[in-house]
Amino acid sequence: MTSPPPVTPEMLQQSFREEAKEILSELECALLELHKCGGSPELVSGIFRGLHTLKGSGSMFGFDRLAAFTHDLESAFDKVRNGVLPASPELIDGTLSALDQIAAMLDGDGSSADASVCSGILANLQQLPSAGLAPAGEKKQASAGPDRSDGPVRSWRIRFTPGAELMRCGANPLLLLRELCALGTARTGARLDALPSLREIDPERCYVFWEVGIETAAGAEAIRDVFLFVEDVCDLTIERDAPASVPRGAAAQGLMDQRAARVGRRATDRPDSTSTLRIPAARLDQLVGLVGELVTVQARLSELSSRRGDPEIAQTAEEIERLSSALRESSMNLRMMPIRGTFERFRRLVHDLTKDLDKPVDLVVEGADTELDKAVIDQLGDPLMHLIRNSMDHGIESAEARAAQGKPAAGTIRLAARHAGATMLIEVSDDGAGIDCKAVREKAVERGLTTADAELTEREIFALLFEPGFSTARTVTDLSGRGVGLDVVRRTVESLRGTIEIRSERGRGTTIALRLPLTLAILDGLLVEVGEGRYVLPLGVTLECVELERAQAERAAGHMAEVRGEMVPYIRLRDHFGVAGVRPKREQIMVIECDLGRCGLMVDRVLGNCQTVIRSLGKLYRDVQGVSGATVLGDGTVALILDPPRLVQEAMRATTRSRRADPAAAP
Repeated sequence: MTSPPPVTPEMLQQSFREEAKEILSELECALLELHKCGGSPELVSGIFRGLHTLKGSGSMFGFDRLAAFTHDLESAFDKVRNGVLPASPELIDGTLSALDQIAAMLDGDGSSADASVCSGILANLQQLPSAGLAPAGEKKQASAGPDRSDGPVRSWRIRFTPGAELMRCGANPLLLLRELCALGTARTGARLDALPSLREIDPERCYVFWEVGIETAAGAEAIRDVFLFVEDVCDLTIERDAPASVPRGAAAQGLMDQRAARVGRRATDRPDSTSTLRIPAARLDQLVGLVGELVTVQARLSELSSRRGDPEIAQTAEEIERLSSALRESSMNLRMMPIRGTFERFRRLVHDLTKDLDKPVDLVVEGADTELDKAVIDQLGDPLMHLIRNSMDHGIESAEARAAQGKPAAGTIRLAARHAGATMLIEVSDDGAGIDCKAVREKAVERGLTTADAELTEREIFALLFEPGFSTARTVTDLSGRGVGLDVVRRTVESLRGTIEIRSERGRGTTIALRLPLTLAILDGLLVEVGEGRYVLPLGVTLECVELERAQAERAAGHMAEVRGEMVPYIRLRDHFGVAGVRPKREQIMVIECDLGRCGLMVDRVLGNCQTVIRSLGKLYRDVQGVSGATVLGDGTVALILDPPRLVQEAMRATTRSRRADPAAAP
């Protein structure tokens, strides 16, 4: 049996970076909430603890610059929680800027952090009333915790026993004791009772425990803060020292009883440290890839079983199909993450834009616990950022304009997520001015995207907003006027096999809805046949299947079919793909939902449901329109995975080009 690889300092530092970025995200949300609701003691205490954890862990893992910089922020929020310093907007804005610099210190070698900016932030904090910070650049005497000189001096007795995993996670007990002793006058004793023989000793484990007596004005909470980031991997007791009038033996016995009770409580209250496991995303991707290979092999086994007609093979194939389906679901669930982290990061964006644009705006988040594939979440940041910036700049009116219309002075942007069948629906809504269809149309005519006499529906006008370089802004600013916003959104969403829909009402606001697949790895689809080729249609966008005889198609006016009393336009894929041969007597129309409403894709035959592993087509085929990937079928042949929304868009563009070339041509 091979032993696990040794833990290197680089591995520990990388682990710290990952956890520190999570702490920064939580701190940012807490600061923005503090700005909104005022001086909440719970929020202030949480911010202080987060900063303290960053400082202590950073010092332990070699990020001395980060630890020294964070010390001043921690000191400021210690003053806030003690009621000495108000949680002013200046303090919150300065701390948010400081978090940006801390994030830069975590990247690579930390060279992206600007020393002059850091000094300026500290200088601004120093100017806050009653901040009590050390002047910027002044050397600190010790890397101790925040100054807590207020209050009476008390005697405390602390027993600190490192757990078996404390040193393995990179903690240094001596640094913790040094920080503890800096709180006051301390007497420290090391106990070696648990030290084993030399043959039995584990070099990665600490067998020493310490008993510390300290006289300090700090309270029990401040003492516990020293051990905040190792409390789950150690045994810690903090007790007021026994009064002199109490016999020493009785005091010691009482201390032991209290200690035993606390240890018992910790044993029952502390969550199991193995209940969660942090693993690299690459390993999950590898697992999903192997599961995908298994799904392909299972499909081939099912195909072989149906041809052979052997009951034993059929039974085995059914069992393998059941197991592979369960394994597929489990592996997909491993990559599913709440979208909360992506949503919450935009609170900072709205906060900053509110100041830059002088528009008060509230961000409302709904459905943040909705889960989505991590691979999809990782690509959603830029599209959502563009949509929110667009709403802030173009949608939300100024406070004066809103007041004149009887609206609240502060605008509202709503960011919502929910499951919609086999897809995820993400909506970005605002209560602003809405889209001016007339202005969009005029700009489109000016750019040559349409003609002045063209009859365009509202949907078609909205679709013009996603054309490359399109912008209705009259002047170029840092936020708009360059025409690079909604085009980026469309391209990214289409690369995720998603669709976009715009709903807007003049004077009431705009909603942009993104419909995305839950995962990018394995697809539930319908296998269809066109000529001799087979294709896969995503099941998530397919509404129903309608059979159409050749005589009915010939009687219909153009490419239109009646579906449940509604005329639905359709595309005959045999014509679109240029497939030669005689059409079958009966064809199938797959009705789908896209940006323009309900459309149809006509195929020769529907073969049935299938689970497909999505394969990339490679760089040579990345510009092929209407195809999002390929898959290997059970018989070993390759089938293309169609992208219905893109097929519809490409067919519309072809129709538009045909109209321009020959206005009298039939659609």
